[in-house]
Amino acid sequence: MPTYMDNMISPLPMRLFDCMVDVKKLRVKSLMITNAGHLPGRTSRRENAEFDRWSFVYIGAGRGYYQTDSEERQIVEAGSLFCLYPGAVFQYGPETDGYWDEYYFALEGERIEEWLANWYEHPELVKFVGTDESFLSKIELIFQLMDSAVPANQDRAALALESLLFDMSLRFNQTQTSSRALFVHNLLDDLAGTVYQPLDSTALAARHHISIPTLRRIVHDYTGYPLGEFVHRLKVAEAKKLLLNTDKTVMEIASLLGYSDMFYFSRLFKKLTDTAPTTYRSRMG
Repeated sequence: MPTYMDNMISPLPMRLFDCMVDVKKLRVKSLMITNAGHLPGRTSRRENAEFDRWSFVYIGAGRGYYQTDSEERQIVEAGSLFCLYPGAVFQYGPETDGYWDEYYFALEGERIEEWLANWYEHPELVKFVGTDESFLSKIELIFQLMDSAVPANQDRAALALESLLFDMSLRFNQTQTSSRALFVHNLLDDLAGTVYQPLDSTALAARHHISIPTLRRIVHDYTGYPLGEFVHRLKVAEAKKLLLNTDKTVMEIASLLGYSDMFYFSRLFKKLTDTAPTTYRSRMG
């Protein structure tokens, strides 16, 4: 997959995908991904932006803001989903001196109207859907399908995206609905920021003024995983970025993420992704 550098947007390599097939060869006429991308470590912000088609944006890490027209500015946390669409003016991006990891898909097709009528209400609102590792795996699959430049795979990519967005819709939770939700978002964001350090559950719980049993319960309730496994999944997700965006060896990456045993790290990576680290790099890089 091709990578691009643009330091005005991000200091890290970006991946951009366009529809590479003749639209006349597509069988799914009601939905098409026109372009997509992964912007890791995005630092740039957009002001007074307008769009001529729909885009769905998922933020995998970091924090920022989103605003439509003259409406109130909304918080964007890791695990947020928001829309860009025709007929409105948008301000959005990472907070000052911050960053976020952005995945976006620009779409065309009448099926979008069906989504809005039936299961994607209030597109002007930021929706918290969580930082589920399965979301990232599905996004990577969609990128692979688009990158193949095969018409049938372009159709598969559109249908896979529809399935992903529907799954996300089942977890919709507006980011500012309650102080409890914001507390949990901040807690999980703090936890995600410790991937390069050994897990210190005592210190983490103390920072958020909760007990360790409460910490474990919150993580399990909101992610579906025990605390330890969720941390492993965060580290493996970070390892994927390092494998694709750096030339560090598997041993170096394992060490950076706090694993002293490279073979244990490799087994863990394969258990959670069904692929060895070196194979993942060769296939996805």
